[in-house]
Amino acid sequence: MHGLVNRSIQCFLRDTYGPGCWAAVARAAGVGPGGFETMLHYDDALTGAMLDAAAGQLRRPREAVLEDLGIYLISHPGPEFLRRLLRFGGVGFADFLHSLEDLPERGRLAVPDLDLPELKLAEQAGPGRYDLICRGGPPGIGHVVAGMLRAMADDYGALALVDHAGATAGEERISIHLLDSRFAAGRPFDLAAGPDPARGSTPEGARG
Repeated sequence: MHGLVNRSIQCFLRDTYGPGCWAAVARAAGVGPGGFETMLHYDDALTGAMLDAAAGQLRRPREAVLEDLGIYLISHPGPEFLRRLLRFGGVGFADFLHSLEDLPERGRLAVPDLDLPELKLAEQAGPGRYDLICRGGPPGIGHVVAGMLRAMADDYGALALVDHAGATAGEERISIHLLDSRFAAGRPFDLAAGPDPARGSTPEGARG
């Protein structure tokens, strides 16, 4: 697993639940006291052990922890680079959804060796209804993406229902129902401001 992913989980736990929670999870998972380096690679089993330990520490299902991680990656000021990378996909939430198939390529511009899942958007019967298929990636990645989509809907000021709709061998499906693209004022966003995703910024809101 890419160190950027593990570091993001580390920062999420520490920023959201405090350093004591992260320390307990790290001990249970066998993570060193320094945590993770963003540009190194780690055994996938270590990431799984960390998520299992987090679910146990928080007494929440692993899927719920993953969805909260997705929300954190967009809404917390620490990993702002990811929000900016996604907002480059369009001026409205519907445009953003149609840009998701290009996300893996855009992600590699920011971090060349970051392996993101393949995304495929399919329009369904009825206005504003979509299925997003995630292929590849670690098990549970669809829950992270679902959390990110909920946070991005809020970011754009859209009202949308987003649900993880199940998994089959090699892929996970997310159901999206866009009810109102202008439900509320979105968060301010300036294309010319903030960190440049191509510089490989990392989620260091909980540095140290």
